[in-house]
Amino acid sequence: MPLSRRFLLVALLSATGSGTLASGFDAGAYHDAKCSRCHDTSVYTREKRKMTSYPRLASKVRGCNKRFGDKLTTENFFEFVDHLNDSFYHFPK
Repeated sequence: MPLSRRFLLVALLSATGSGTLASGFDAGAYHDAKCSRCHDTSVYTREKRKMTSYPRLASKVRGCNKRFGDKLTTENFFEFVDHLNDSFYHFPK
């Protein structure tokens, strides 16, 4: 394989490994722009929060996406749910 093709392959693999570069979607920025219009992050950390599982979190995000969002693609939807889960909830998948 020529050196230029190897370089291109490495660059593509590096980009796809980071979610943000591969799809151009930044879940944190999306959250800050969209979700904080209705609430702050205290809803994720309050003592009696409504989220009790990963499927319930995904269901809630799906509802918000239908009502208020820019209609996330399937890939971006799960990237966003994973962002919320990794940042606040830590539910098993």
